[in-house]
Amino acid sequence: MSLAPIIEYEQAPAEVRAVYDEIMTLRKTDWVNNFWKVLANDPPTLRRIWDNAKQVMAPGALDPLTKELIYIGVSITNACEYCTYSHTAAARGKGMTDAMLHELVAVVGMANQTNALSDGYRIPVDDRFVP
Repeated sequence: MSLAPIIEYEQAPAEVRAVYDEIMTLRKTDWVNNFWKVLANDPPTLRRIWDNAKQVMAPGALDPLTKELIYIGVSITNACEYCTYSHTAAARGKGMTDAMLHELVAVVGMANQTNALSDGYRIPVDDRFVP
């Protein structure tokens, strides 16, 4: 259950509808997911996060699938169920296969395990690793 209401398009003020319209146009879809609908309770936050997402997730030095895979990994590590599902769906739409997902989850699991060991032991960083 959400801590804030889900703002549907029909009930949204004009400034929220403008963001919803951008989301649907950019994503070539006829719906807006619940993440954005909950952020719509605070229109400035909705606008800011949407603008940031458009910029960060746009093609750049990293291709869109790689960005989605990174997003999934961080979402798994942060235990964000919604983001894990949302970005897994987005990654599948960009070509992620089941084999890629399984390998990604294995890497995330290994990284979390070795990070915890390294942090727990406070292992000093090797000089050769530092530029």
